[in-house]
Amino acid sequence: MEVDGETQPFRFFSKTTKPKPKPKSEPEADDKVQTQPGSRIPIPAAVENESGDSDAATPTVVTENGESDDAALPATFADLGLSQWLVDACDALGMRRPTAVQRRCIPRALAGEDVLGIAETGSGKTAAFALPILHRLGEDPYGVAALALAPTRELAAQLAEQFRALGAPLGLRCLAAIGGFDSLAQAKGLARRPHVVVATPGRIATLVSNDPDLAKAFARTKFLVLDEADRVLDVNFEEDLRVIFGCLPKKRQTFLFSATMSDNLRSLLELSGNKSYFFEAYEGFKTVETLKQRYIHTPPDGKELHLLYLLSKMKEKEEDSIQMTGNRIRSAIVFVSTCRTCQYLDLLLEELGSPAVSLHSHKSQSQRLSALNRFKSGQVPVLIATDVGSRGLDIQTVDLVINYDIPRFPRDYIHRVGRTARASRGGFSISFVTQRDICLLHEIEDVVGKQLDAYQCNDREVTKDITKVFKARRLANLKMEDEGHEEKVQARKEQKKRDIARKRKHEE
Repeated sequence: MEVDGETQPFRFFSKTTKPKPKPKSEPEADDKVQTQPGSRIPIPAAVENESGDSDAATPTVVTENGESDDAALPATFADLGLSQWLVDACDALGMRRPTAVQRRCIPRALAGEDVLGIAETGSGKTAAFALPILHRLGEDPYGVAALALAPTRELAAQLAEQFRALGAPLGLRCLAAIGGFDSLAQAKGLARRPHVVVATPGRIATLVSNDPDLAKAFARTKFLVLDEADRVLDVNFEEDLRVIFGCLPKKRQTFLFSATMSDNLRSLLELSGNKSYFFEAYEGFKTVETLKQRYIHTPPDGKELHLLYLLSKMKEKEEDSIQMTGNRIRSAIVFVSTCRTCQYLDLLLEELGSPAVSLHSHKSQSQRLSALNRFKSGQVPVLIATDVGSRGLDIQTVDLVINYDIPRFPRDYIHRVGRTARASRGGFSISFVTQRDICLLHEIEDVVGKQLDAYQCNDREVTKDITKVFKARRLANLKMEDEGHEEKVQARKEQKKRDIARKRKHEE
């Protein structure tokens, strides 16, 4: 299967911490980070097979139907071997029965194995790695037990919240180290050795680079987690991962979880020389069966009209919106391709009297989290977001996802529509398709293995507010000019160029 980026062979997993007889003579591995020839991703030296033979140990590969019957698997969290306080915490949070990815992966993690888990969005992947970590932490609650990396600030903040909720009975100390906040305060927090550090790769690499003494905080780290691993292992995080891997001990468990398989992850599985456990709930890319997927063919100038038409359905009575979801739409996420479009639609809907908040990287982190919290709490029913909001965010009330702009890559489509129809609930997605997007739509259909049906709109209803929408469009563009949005975008581009040039000069 073709995805963005080239296949890059690398080894990633560290030596398993599972107890085993110590060999009579074992050469010491170099602590420094190594890179495989042709690889763009840093590889810890500890992952090399002790015998030097790549065939000496192979990963355990399990698909959803590839092991024993589900009836033979643990039926409760207590059956998984977790501590009773964790079982009680799960019950208090409404987690009654483990999901498939939890039933398969938690026992392996408790046994000391590295785990690579591929499962659909909303399947409970976070608990699949958080619970084993907290179980181990309850036995030895000292120092930084785990480092969890996420590709976006919002996902990192959400992971920290979930760790704190599950670890509350233990008095868990969890640090969220993400950009947009005071790095000095985060450095002080890291120096106090929290139990769990949840971070974006860039912020951790910056903290350690600015103060090498902080690297000692990770000297006894027992777990490394990469959530949305296909994105974290992207080449954009290459240099940051080199710094991070250099701080981690050779002996640790590594957990990688994602909703989509990438070439990097598949190469990792094939070339990792240790006995890692691989669980794949499905092969390739997949959307859940409870998700209804539609598209609307529209001219580029008609997107705003169709957006207002769809959002107006949210205000109608349940029986009037039955054609869309079968239930009343509580909230919707509108995905766009650029920060400019995101800000523009925010201003447009404001002019049209339709409440919404926006989430994009040109906002400060406090503004981004504020917008997300207002949406999560139900204060505002519509979130307009770039792909910073497409990964891992778990908001149970999202009933509708609108792809205002079709994503360039099918895996981004999977993650976007995965914000609804989570945990076996129903959901609906609608994608706006212009003439130039037809090829992208066909690529998505080929990958997900199903053809999207056209959503039937009432053209008279769509165009009834055309004068109002076009007037709001002019006003929104004027506001964009008054706020100097284009100048801010250009300034960010220039700053990015200067940062890259400074980094290259420093490396030379």
